[in-house]
Amino acid sequence: MADAIRTEVLIVGGGMVGLSLGLALARAGIAAVVIDREAPAAREAEPFDGRSSAIAHASQRILAGIEVWADMAAEAQPILDIRVSDGRVGRPAAPLFLHFDHRQVAAPFGFIVENRVIRTALARAVAGCPSLTHLAPADLAEATRRPNGVAAKLADGRRIEAQLLVAADGRYSRLRTEAQIPVVRWSYPQIGIVATVAHALPHEGVAHEHFLPSGPFAMLPMTGNRSSIVWTERRDLAPQMLALDPGEFAAEIERRFGPSLGAIELVGRRWSYPLEFVHAARYADRRLALVGDAAHAIHPIAGQGLNLGLRDVAALAEAVVDAARLGLDPGGPEALQRYQSWRRFDSLAVAAVTDGLNRLFSNDLEPVRLARDLGLAAVDRMPGLKRFFMRTAMGDTGELPRLAKGEAL
Repeated sequence: MADAIRTEVLIVGGGMVGLSLGLALARAGIAAVVIDREAPAAREAEPFDGRSSAIAHASQRILAGIEVWADMAAEAQPILDIRVSDGRVGRPAAPLFLHFDHRQVAAPFGFIVENRVIRTALARAVAGCPSLTHLAPADLAEATRRPNGVAAKLADGRRIEAQLLVAADGRYSRLRTEAQIPVVRWSYPQIGIVATVAHALPHEGVAHEHFLPSGPFAMLPMTGNRSSIVWTERRDLAPQMLALDPGEFAAEIERRFGPSLGAIELVGRRWSYPLEFVHAARYADRRLALVGDAAHAIHPIAGQGLNLGLRDVAALAEAVVDAARLGLDPGGPEALQRYQSWRRFDSLAVAAVTDGLNRLFSNDLEPVRLARDLGLAAVDRMPGLKRFFMRTAMGDTGELPRLAKGEAL
């Protein structure tokens, strides 16, 4: 039998969060292995598929710190302004709204980047990083967590020994289930619809969050005269919307958003997925850490899902690296407790806020509508509170890991 692959950190899941963590650790001198079910060639060969992600300003610094951002910067659209409004389908937005201007914080709030571009940049970085072993395609058969380390076996018989096991395997995480970590979970009566549209008029870098009775409707600026839509629709109506031909689908977008961007045309595929709230009771167990959707999955309102995952990456990498530099066990309880304490409050706070906003705005009750419109207008006229919300949108609040502050790990 071949000798086992020996490493310090074994990451199960080769998505955007898992690969980012592998790069963060490897760049700092921590040997890491990422197990990825999908072959890199297949991931890079995918054409534009209509999906994009919001990268907050702090997340951009994380990606720059792991030497990935430069490879995607040319295809990233800065978010210069954010406009939050309330409305009804087929009617103009309410006259009271909330407007964030990037000039008040002297930086873009973030960037919109196609997922294809992010995946390709990560794959190139991984290929050029000798301290990171990317096993793909590969499936985990079993993993045993012992007091002194982790022993894993792949479906093809290869064995891996590590100090720490990381679950980056999504909201239905097998590793989380095997560790018997409870989760709080509920489903929303909504479906998320994601697509990209081209429009006749320039968006000028403005991101729109338009609240409708069925749920939030976001129009997020992309490079060129294109925008990414994140459309929350009632579960019973979503199939009808998805069944429309491209022209009818574009017309429904115009009914919800209005004519300010001119004629709209669908570009690429449409995607839909059920919306869920998932939060793990703990982010760590013996020799195990949860990151990304394995730890928390939230409503897409405000586009914070990937940003929470990247902050997990920065915090866990810092806890592991600092422990190793002090001669401590990088997979030991001290490092894992530091990570869990660091991340749980931020993640739970964001999850609670996004859930509350969705519940507050996803209705058409007139007294509630009036109260929330007045609330938006009030915040718009309170400079201190408004600046706090802008910094929150940028990911620049709370105790930030070094990578999120633009510092070396």
